[in-house]
Amino acid sequence: MRAAVIGAGPAGLMAAEALVARGVAADIYDSMPSFGRKFLMAGKSGLNISHAEDREAFLSRYRGDARLQDMVRAFGPGEITDWMAALGIAAHTGPTGRVFPETMKASPLLRAWLVRLQAAGAALHARHRWQGWDGSGALLFGTPEGEVTARPDVTVLALGGASWKRLGSDGAWAPLLDAKGIALAPFGPSNCGFLVDWSDHMRKKFAGAPVKAVRLSADGVETRSEFVITQRGVESGGIYTLSAALVDELQRAGAATLFVDLLPDTDLPVIAGKLARPRGKQSMANHLRKSLGLSGVKLALLHEAAGGALPGETGALARLIKAVPIRITGTAPLDEAISTTGGVAWAALDDALMLRGLPGVFCAGEMIDWDAPTGGYLITACLATGKAAGEGAADWLQASSR
Repeated sequence: MRAAVIGAGPAGLMAAEALVARGVAADIYDSMPSFGRKFLMAGKSGLNISHAEDREAFLSRYRGDARLQDMVRAFGPGEITDWMAALGIAAHTGPTGRVFPETMKASPLLRAWLVRLQAAGAALHARHRWQGWDGSGALLFGTPEGEVTARPDVTVLALGGASWKRLGSDGAWAPLLDAKGIALAPFGPSNCGFLVDWSDHMRKKFAGAPVKAVRLSADGVETRSEFVITQRGVESGGIYTLSAALVDELQRAGAATLFVDLLPDTDLPVIAGKLARPRGKQSMANHLRKSLGLSGVKLALLHEAAGGALPGETGALARLIKAVPIRITGTAPLDEAISTTGGVAWAALDDALMLRGLPGVFCAGEMIDWDAPTGGYLITACLATGKAAGEGAADWLQASSR
């Protein structure tokens, strides 16, 4: 028995591992010259592979079909830590609960994983871009040497979402499945940057500036995290955490509002009291800097929200400091998003992640319509769905051979 796994990210590699563990030889195909490119990119600043918070709190981070939570229950943070240990990679849990390989890098983990897969019988095929099926039903691949075909006994698709095209995740598979009548949800950005109509002053002087020690909120969701001002808006850290809430509000109202508490550790009455102190001949900027420590980009955000003229009344200024509104007008381009929503609809999949309309073809990872924030949740779900799809494919093969 032989399986084709198309896509060599964490979902595809985990599906292959589940298959070879059940005695099924696996051919792993990827369009790129080397495997796991997005996985390696995710690890450039430390591979945050999972999160060690309470299990139910962890599960609540996922948006999508309830079956996804069941898969993460079966292969979640604890199981991922054990899996890394079996590859000789110890886990490190940071102060916020984020789980990393002890080396912090993705490359040692990926190398050990690929070595183990090949030792178990998996074959690696780089520069093989999947182009669907030929007239006889064989898998069709474009390669530097021309078109080649494969006739596996079962197929797992783990082709990623529609962002980071240069790393191989381009959503080009969607028309191929649509042509087969598979239900798809439109792609949308997640864990992404957002657009803001900044003034010229804000763009020229503060693009690239981090905004630290703040509390952010949007559409009833909040986070204590920093973010970055960009030429066209906001991105990074806390913005990614709130991206689902901001996208929901954008879709509902056509615009969204991000609120920034510039002094989250100081209560409103205390701020108002400090503002009410006599400032003599000091400018308001100096008064804010000396009494509350507000300067630089934080002071610029205040002026931006106030249209250049800060409120003269102490209470109004204090309230603005605690909730600076930033009007969000849209999302950054889809290809720049860390992850995407949309893809294969859950209704198109059975409980083993097999396409109901294509028996023997399974799906895993980000190509399925689910969503999660950064912080280890994305990779965890890719690994969990990969394992579920691989095991489902092995079960289907076993049942088919009876």
